[in-house]
Amino acid sequence: MDFRLTPEQAELQARARRFAEAVVKPIAALYDQEERHPHELIVEARREGLTEITIPREYGGRGLGVIELVLVAEQLAWACAGFTAAACSSCLAGEPIVVAGTEEQKQRWLSRLAAGEYASFALTEPDAGSDVVALTTVARRHGDTYVLNGHKRWIGNAPIASFFVVFAKTDPTAGRNGISVFVVERESPGITTRPLRKLGQRAISNGEIEFQDVVVPAAQLIGREGDGFAIAMQTLRRTRPMVAAFGAGIIQRCLDESLAYAQHRRAMGQPIIRHQAIGHKLADMRIRLDAARQLTYLAAWLADRGEDNTLAAAVAKAFAADAAMWVATEAVQIFGGNGYSPDYPVEKLFRDAKLLQIYEGTSEIQRNVIVRELVRLAGNRR
Repeated sequence: MDFRLTPEQAELQARARRFAEAVVKPIAALYDQEERHPHELIVEARREGLTEITIPREYGGRGLGVIELVLVAEQLAWACAGFTAAACSSCLAGEPIVVAGTEEQKQRWLSRLAAGEYASFALTEPDAGSDVVALTTVARRHGDTYVLNGHKRWIGNAPIASFFVVFAKTDPTAGRNGISVFVVERESPGITTRPLRKLGQRAISNGEIEFQDVVVPAAQLIGREGDGFAIAMQTLRRTRPMVAAFGAGIIQRCLDESLAYAQHRRAMGQPIIRHQAIGHKLADMRIRLDAARQLTYLAAWLADRGEDNTLAAAVAKAFAADAAMWVATEAVQIFGGNGYSPDYPVEKLFRDAKLLQIYEGTSEIQRNVIVRELVRLAGNRR
């Protein structure tokens, strides 16, 4: 089993790390404090070939795989997970179109993402996050159009998106088989958005979207009616490794900051790293880092091979998110009182890490997926 990156992958990883260190890290705290969308930084990242990683080349993207996406995401998240979420958001919004769009739909919308427009993956609602089937946004067919009504919440890029990839029920009686997905242009009459504030990852703009009698041409249906749930799951299987990579990046940064601090901060006459209680925290950080990274790479590798990575993606996302939260908590503890202050970076890392356990499927939902896959695999072996 060869764990080495190809020369091209190694170069991309190194380029992302240089960009993270030189461009993102020095001003990450400012974007966090101001809760400002990092458009200027994303433009620079695009020039470096660090965005639109998985959008096919024929539509203006990089045409690379999920493994390249996680390599870039990990390095950028080392500097700022909020910036990384904003920079990688087009991969999430564009994935349903990549997965199930027609050639015309791909030409129309993926090329716009590659040109620098922003879009939103609009699935979550006030009462439908983990329980996707509970969503109440509806799209009713009227001839060659659908009329969309509903309310989405905690949607990335909602305040700035040019278009939304919206999941809605076309048959409210059919459960998951009644969900469909549409591309909805922002300028469509009846759409209002409102920004939302949050604890961490403040550099990506999140918000609410209201749809009131929004007319959507039938040509903007992605796939067929009732395909929405399957398209969402296909999308998340390819993007959850990216979120796991955010976790690996945060863990690496926490370890880097904690190791440096523990070597110069003194207590009881010696650097605190010499106290076993602190040294073991650092050792456990490294253990979780290696595990999170390898689980993430495996999930991405399976996705690129076209294999079912449902279990691997859930394991990677759950472990990396939980590990990042544990490591960030321990980093704050190592820094002591200083760790509780925004004058030191671990305070922001702690806030950013928490969101990983919530979005793109909570850690609890990942465990549900894992159990379901275990039962399925056990049944297949009988």
